[in-house]
Amino acid sequence: MKTTVEISDGLLAEAKSLAAAESTTLRELIEQGLRSVVGNSQRMKRPFRLRDGSVGGRGMSRRMTWDEIRGEIYKGRGA
Repeated sequence: MKTTVEISDGLLAEAKSLAAAESTTLRELIEQGLRSVVGNSQRMKRPFRLRDGSVGGRGMSRRMTWDEIRGEIYKGRGA
């Protein structure tokens, strides 16, 4: 399918230079770029889900303050 796209002169010059350096056509370079952008866009639409990393148990046995938690973390380390 033919279409007309307006892009800046500088970008067109860079694209033509890259296409020549990679021994490909400007058309193929543009299609490759569009496939990449469209593919990334479709992957981004799927929501990220963090895997369940829980290890069981019932959590903390009692409610602790941050100072108490910090104390447990550094217990026996001279801090």
